[in-house]
Amino acid sequence: MSAGEKLKEMRGDKSQSEVAAEIGITKSALAMYEQNKRRPRDEVKVRIAEYFGRSVSDIFFSDQ
Repeated sequence: MSAGEKLKEMRGDKSQSEVAAEIGITKSALAMYEQNKRRPRDEVKVRIAEYFGRSVSDIFFSDQ
């Protein structure tokens, strides 16, 4: 599963706008991450991982 697919799955029923605001990024950035069109900077990867209670490695570097 790609990082984008994982992000979309973890977001669940929440809107992109809601999750993006809570993480402190733009909705368009989150959409790009979910579509695998962009990869977040390391500091943003950490914020995303903390938000979802997962490790950076689990989200962005694992194919499981």
